[in-house]
Amino acid sequence: MQQNQQKLTKAFTESLGIDAQQVSDDLAYNSIPQWDSTAHMILIAEIENVFNLMLDTDDIIDMSSFAQAKTILAKYEVDFA
Repeated sequence: MQQNQQKLTKAFTESLGIDAQQVSDDLAYNSIPQWDSTAHMILIAEIENVFNLMLDTDDIIDMSSFAQAKTILAKYEVDFA
């Protein structure tokens, strides 16, 4: 759903301090200086808060890109179709 895409984009922009134009499926961990290990944990907390869920440790580690975030969230019944 478009609303979930917007919510996820906002989580990325607020957590990483970047513009929405920088958020795309190609955005990946350590591909920009703002997305480091500390920002990753802030991002995870924001995603969990926005979507009201708790991510498994493996999913936190595997969330290495915006595209991967959508794939992982789909496992938690968050629809992006």
